[in-house]
Amino acid sequence: MANNSTVEIRKVGITNTGAKCVVNAANSSLKEGGGVCGVIFLAAGATELQKACDEIGHCDTGSAVITPGYHLCDYIIHAVGPMYMGGKRNEPEQLYSCYINSLDLAKENGIKSIAFPLISSGIFGYPKEGAWRQALQACKDWIEKNDDYSIAIGFAIIDKDLIDLGLKIADELGITISRG
Repeated sequence: MANNSTVEIRKVGITNTGAKCVVNAANSSLKEGGGVCGVIFLAAGATELQKACDEIGHCDTGSAVITPGYHLCDYIIHAVGPMYMGGKRNEPEQLYSCYINSLDLAKENGIKSIAFPLISSGIFGYPKEGAWRQALQACKDWIEKNDDYSIAIGFAIIDKDLIDLGLKIADELGITISRG
């Protein structure tokens, strides 16, 4: 890969990465939810973050929007991944798109470090291997297309088996992963 961008998979909670920007696995109405979304809202300040999200109002599946990070980080990017319906309703394209759109927003806002969860792989039901393939391929493609910009991309994963799966898929895709 060109430039000094890196991709890292770390065993860390999403709110403890130290990244300037955290990506929230959001719902399309941008409401506080459970899982990763709930943890991010709690760490950022749920009332303030919900007010910022309400001002935006909505985000389409596959898209992303940005708010201040309040008490958590500089920015929070809210990326709406697809609900998995068997893979026949453009879910792979939508999932890939949320990573690309998140990275585009990061670049537009001068963000140099970003932490992702594995979007859609929890309550949205996206199969873990497929979720990793879309996430890592999107990061690789984005870095190659944006060789004028360097960013540290991190995946905050707390499950060791999920980390191992991500490392295996990164290797298959020819992506060098920094281990944290």
